[in-house]
Amino acid sequence: MKKLILSCFVAFTTLSLFAQTMAFTCIEIKVKPFTQDNIAEAFDKVFEDVEMNQGGVVLERFWNGRTHGMTHRIVFMYTLGVDMVDEDAIDPNKNEVFWSKMQNYVEEWGSGYSGRILSWQEGDTEANPDVHIWDIKVANQNQFKEGHDKIISEFADDFAGRVAGFGTYDIGRPNGATHWVALTGKDREDHLMLYDKLQKNPKFMKLISSRGEFEDVKDFELQILRRKQ
Repeated sequence: MKKLILSCFVAFTTLSLFAQTMAFTCIEIKVKPFTQDNIAEAFDKVFEDVEMNQGGVVLERFWNGRTHGMTHRIVFMYTLGVDMVDEDAIDPNKNEVFWSKMQNYVEEWGSGYSGRILSWQEGDTEANPDVHIWDIKVANQNQFKEGHDKIISEFADDFAGRVAGFGTYDIGRPNGATHWVALTGKDREDHLMLYDKLQKNPKFMKLISSRGEFEDVKDFELQILRRKQ
């Protein structure tokens, strides 16, 4: 499994398709009980002092909506056509130790999936580490993106400091979803308070409708444990 993941990682980070298009690859894992701190420590050590090239790596913990008992996931984010890190950026010995430790701490490797990031507003993930993601099936990608971007722009004050993203699932689509929407907040209550406020605003509800037809597939909640970029 380690070799497979490393091979996929190398392949994805050397793609040369569309300049400046951001992409991602997620790997879900089921961590053995009481080993979260160990994995976080191993993550810190392998990426210590590593310079990222227009990308990053995120370690996240599932809360609500986990699938098949998976507890965590690792997300590689990168720019298509640009190596996420230089060839010699990660010490080979550190890399080997990291994946060896992962084998000790991971009870089961789950599914993996990849896609592109079509819209992205960066935010403060230390202040807003709770992530809510909606997996959806979109009828008209361009219409949905236009509506999504307008919502973030028109309600800039409400989304200030939050990561807000929209993108595709192109490989390994989870539950058949074609796209995703992501939003960060301080915690679950913070998300709920935001939704309550926005959904009472007729302008917001009109903009939601302007995104066109889509089908909700699933939603889930994550906590950002580590983020290197």
